Amino acid sequence: MHMKQMIEIQIRNRQGTEMGTHRSSPHSSFLSFLISFISYLAPFLLLTACVDTEEQHDTPTGNFEALWHIIDEHYCFFDYKQHEYGLDWNAVYHKYKVRVSDKMNDRQLFEVLCDMLAELRDGHVNLGSSHDYGRYWAWQENYPKNFSDTLSRRYMGTQYMIAAGLPYLVLDDNIGYIRCESFASAFGEGNLDDILSYFTLCRGLIIDIRNNGGGDLTMAERLAGRFVQQKTLVGYMQHKTGSGHSDFSDLEPMYLEPSSRLRWHKPVCVLTNRSVYSAASHFAVLMHALPNVKIVGDHTGGGSGMPMSSSLPNGWSVRYSACPIYDSNRRHTEFGIEPDVQAALTDEATARGEDSIIETARKILTE
Repeated sequence: MHMKQMIEIQIRNRQGTEMGTHRSSPHSSFLSFLISFISYLAPFLLLTACVDTEEQHDTPTGNFEALWHIIDEHYCFFDYKQHEYGLDWNAVYHKYKVRVSDKMNDRQLFEVLCDMLAELRDGHVNLGSSHDYGRYWAWQENYPKNFSDTLSRRYMGTQYMIAAGLPYLVLDDNIGYIRCESFASAFGEGNLDDILSYFTLCRGLIIDIRNNGGGDLTMAERLAGRFVQQKTLVGYMQHKTGSGHSDFSDLEPMYLEPSSRLRWHKPVCVLTNRSVYSAASHFAVLMHALPNVKIVGDHTGGGSGMPMSSSLPNGWSVRYSACPIYDSNRRHTEFGIEPDVQAALTDEATARGEDSIIETARKILTE
């Protein structure tokens, strides 16, 4: 018996590891593009997100079928990941289909479905139930942390200032330092004016985004707009045009425009590690396109697909990457970007109470 289920695609404000919300931001053609893009895309998805499958009942088998088909029709990185590590979504179906039985309980089903989604190797792919939240975190868990809370407290001391969740201070070699732990909390243009004004006499600036798991894309773009001096091509975006794995629109250019407020013209180092993800990784991509900026530290975690969500017949929510974003050279950044200058925490430096990634950036800015 064939059944059709209309999947409602929701664009949600997100925190944590999500690319985030899309509120309008003054003087930004980049955000204007995103807003118009989403306005165009949402009704299209509502009209086309029908899943044809023989089993769409609220049974373990029906929920398995529904999840596999939702991802099959709407996930955006199949071709890329097939090229990168041989992902075969049809083979995944047969691999996990045999593990599903209508006699299994919810927790057993949840485990199987999460294992299947993990084949995508995507931190933006999640399964939510009342008892757990399925996630894939190997993009950061399998790599060195390259960040120390103890060292961070040593560098920050107790006299730093905080502007809307952004701690900042001047280091003893006259270099400004901003610690940006998340883009989930909003900071205003006035906050950025105050911070940059305070750094007026500094020779350079460090923006430490290590361990920043993302949040609001608007905040990432707002901060990056303070370091660009002219309208700059920063990347491209696509959207799905059909249910096929290769059905995408042409690449749409995205531009970052300079803020009309106070801007920074001196050198900048952005500190990264593997836990830089989603909106934070995209901030690194934006900054990497600017001539006066160096990315210092470790490879970022990635997460370049804008996430959307649907639901299964049993009410569980599923989130997935639906719209790929590329850098200015049309390269995927789903698995992150390399730094301009590779640096890592060392045991020797840590024993001396030094953060070798911060010290590398300070050396770059003082030379």
